[in-house]
Amino acid sequence: MSQMLDLDQLRTFLAIAEAGSFTQAAAIVNKTQSAVSMQMRRLEERIGRPIFARDGRLSRLTEDGERLLHYARKMIKLNDETISAFDETELAGFVRLGTPDDYADRFLPEIMARFSRSNPRAEIEVTCAPTPLLVQDLKSNRLDIAIISHVRDRGRGGDVVRHEPLVWVASARHCVHEETPLPLALGRATCDWRKAAVESLEAMGRDYRVLYSSWSTAGVGAAVMAGLAVSVLPESALRPGMRVLSDREGFPKLPHCEIAILRSWHQQSRLIDALAEHIVSSLDNLSVPIAAE
Repeated sequence: MSQMLDLDQLRTFLAIAEAGSFTQAAAIVNKTQSAVSMQMRRLEERIGRPIFARDGRLSRLTEDGERLLHYARKMIKLNDETISAFDETELAGFVRLGTPDDYADRFLPEIMARFSRSNPRAEIEVTCAPTPLLVQDLKSNRLDIAIISHVRDRGRGGDVVRHEPLVWVASARHCVHEETPLPLALGRATCDWRKAAVESLEAMGRDYRVLYSSWSTAGVGAAVMAGLAVSVLPESALRPGMRVLSDREGFPKLPHCEIAILRSWHQQSRLIDALAEHIVSSLDNLSVPIAAE
């Protein structure tokens, strides 16, 4: 194939692949829908193969489209890395970071302190939201990078940077864990930690009831600290006044939680790379708080 591929066309192609439709992709790349359609026709002419198949209102990749997706991502990434390598200006600008509030209190102070010391002219916009919403924001180009709860079978991707055990927690001053049915404070129904807790209790045949449900760890933690319910948290989220419940008290071990960094392919810059490096360093050096026994 003698023709050169157009990087702008490849960026639009990636936007369609992520968004699932020409209409949504047009908003992401700031083009009209007709301009997006024209770019894709020209890209198909250069490839010599159809890369999209209509599926109702959505645009599904053909087998050749899936093959092109792999190479398009590599080409865009290499192009952006090359430009950044010759940019000798001081790191400055704006970067959008997302994190679940589960991690915000524990991780962000160290991350932001490290990053700000190294890049005093940079501005960080922080969004706190559940992992599924952060993933969607990355796809829609509303975030540059996010710290997420990683689940392998959900296909979320990302680079895993920390492993932690999930633990059962209760108030150190109350005996709510002895109640039947067991009162629980957990995340929403789609929360992976909630699913782990419920599956564990059902496997051992223990009665339970979910009394408090929230995306917010602060809300869940308040119910625990008040002695109203038992919850499941990653080890780093333990707070003074909480106690960890063990198998000796009838609470079996839970799976580990994986924390990952997920980056948007829409934006590549040395500033985003620098923030990613500080996130990794901060999470590597993070100590586990001491909970009450």
